[in-house]
Amino acid sequence: MSALFLDADACPVKAEAERVATRHKLRMFVVSNGGLRPSQNPMVENVIVAEGADEADKWIAERCGPGDVVVTGDIPLAAKCIEAGARVLRHNGERFTEANIGQQLAMRDLMADLRAANPLGSQGGGKGFTKADRSRFLDALERELRAARG
Repeated sequence: MSALFLDADACPVKAEAERVATRHKLRMFVVSNGGLRPSQNPMVENVIVAEGADEADKWIAERCGPGDVVVTGDIPLAAKCIEAGARVLRHNGERFTEANIGQQLAMRDLMADLRAANPLGSQGGGKGFTKADRSRFLDALERELRAARG
């Protein structure tokens, strides 16, 4: 049986993912360190993991597999999920694949090194999450769920 896993602590598309999963009658796991309002939807299981770095990632990586879809912005988690056979999306609808995950990991590491070498610190955050990102995510999630069911 397919499932949808959400790395939910900083996920801007929880409500959208829940609507799509419900329409597909698909079980959804919302995994976080707590502090989120639990869904009353019986198809949604709110999973609260222990405090600590990467506990939600570990929970998802240990349980996802072929036929599942994972939504995360965490590149190392995406790599583990792809290795397990799951399909993986970013919150903006971009897909992580076997073909691009190596480059994504390398770019992540490069950017971390550049930030660490910058004596002046960061010059602001990333770009904001837009309506277009939300729309792309909904379209991509629909495609991935259909593809995962094969």
